[in-house]
Amino acid sequence: GEHLRICPQGYTCCTSEMEENFANKSRSEFEAMMKEAGRSVQTTLTAQHRSFDSYFQDLLNKSEKALYDAFPSMYGELYTQNMKVFKDLYSELRRYYRGSNINLEEALNEFWTRLLERLFKLMNPQYHITDEYLDCMVKHAEQHKPFGEVPRDLKVKATRAFIAARSYAQGFLVGSDVVKKVSQVSLSHECTRAIMKLMYCPHCRGMSSVKPCNNYCLNVVKGCLANQADLNTEWKYLMDSLVIVADRIDGPYNVDTVIGTVHMRIAEAISNLQENKDSITAKVFQGCGNPKISTKGSSTEDKKRRGKVALEAKSSAQALEMLVLDAKGNLTALKTYWITLPGILCSKKVMASSAADDKCWNGMTKGSYLPEVMGDGLANQINNPEVEVDITKPDMTIRQQIMQLKIMTNRLGNANIGNDVDFQDASDDMSGSGSGDSCPDDVCGKRLSKSPSTRQPETHAIPKQSGHGINGASSRSLPSTFLLLLSVAFIAVQHLWR
Repeated sequence: GEHLRICPQGYTCCTSEMEENFANKSRSEFEAMMKEAGRSVQTTLTAQHRSFDSYFQDLLNKSEKALYDAFPSMYGELYTQNMKVFKDLYSELRRYYRGSNINLEEALNEFWTRLLERLFKLMNPQYHITDEYLDCMVKHAEQHKPFGEVPRDLKVKATRAFIAARSYAQGFLVGSDVVKKVSQVSLSHECTRAIMKLMYCPHCRGMSSVKPCNNYCLNVVKGCLANQADLNTEWKYLMDSLVIVADRIDGPYNVDTVIGTVHMRIAEAISNLQENKDSITAKVFQGCGNPKISTKGSSTEDKKRRGKVALEAKSSAQALEMLVLDAKGNLTALKTYWITLPGILCSKKVMASSAADDKCWNGMTKGSYLPEVMGDGLANQINNPEVEVDITKPDMTIRQQIMQLKIMTNRLGNANIGNDVDFQDASDDMSGSGSGDSCPDDVCGKRLSKSPSTRQPETHAIPKQSGHGINGASSRSLPSTFLLLLSVAFIAVQHLWR
């Protein structure tokens, strides 16, 4: 066996060509194992996303349909002449949820303003009301509260529910995308040699039935997947953050209650305006002056109400509860994926022998394996006896994915306390992205503004989720200067690593 370059050089069944073929075979098989394990996680995460997305879209669709079914008979012309205002609202809500860079509070404010302008003209057809007059009326609207407390109450509840829902949906997609990209990272030359020695050198020694020692297998795989194991901390934070936001969605920000009753809140608001029409009109006239009488003559106002139609919201709370329960179970099971992966691969794929077995393949012959098992992650591989790992050169693809996990976790941290974060399309080069310390629990909220409705949304970059039309980012209200410095530092470190 003096011709062998990887396997022990004793008596052998292998030629140089066979050894090379085994090396290529072991490399492709191990990479296939990684992708297969990754696909299982991806399938779980995308299935969770699909279930929630379908549930949420269905809620919105039912609310819109209920509005279209009931409003014509409830409001007559008040509805038919303003149909576009309602359609535009639901369209904006969908666009926001799908990831468009929309300020949700502004969209809701715009809806109420447009609705008020149109309803005020319809309810006062005997007057010639100009655009300038409407501008004056809108300025007084906050003071007069023509729709009662509905706009303010809906804005608070709907923004929190939508922020949580879209961040939650994004979290699954980002997690799946990270697994996909990391699972495609190819093996190093040193790792290929170590995997070959582990899996096929027994064949060259005539020991094809001898399984590798478990601890030997663990050292090889931990060395080969050292960079992947460094995902563990941020991955765990992402899973924890998704669980916390799931509790919000089925708790304080209950999407079933809020999203499923949008049409009912609008009906309540219009009812408030109709019931207080005279006093509101008087207040507007007092503040903006009396408009001119219309020369076209006054058409009689459409009947105030054409018989009250009972508006109902069919609760799907039980479905939401089951969705959240299922998601939390899966997320908890996936928390330790990156550090348990070596053990899974060794026991289920490589079929390693038990740790106490002294008749297993130890890399040289049949016998026990004495070296201790290395810890997880790159830093712990400095003395790995099986794989030569350069701990000074982290894999850049994986470092970028760690950054993506941080960004998404920060975004979920904001969603947890009802803070919105604008997000924009960005490429994987991470330019302009910010991270900050990860913080998956409720403690995050104590460091952030408690009045999200008055603050400007923050903007960070997050990569496109191909095929889903959803992309996002996150922040924990870090000062923009700090984020800029963090981005510069990341680019500098990238340069040094190269």
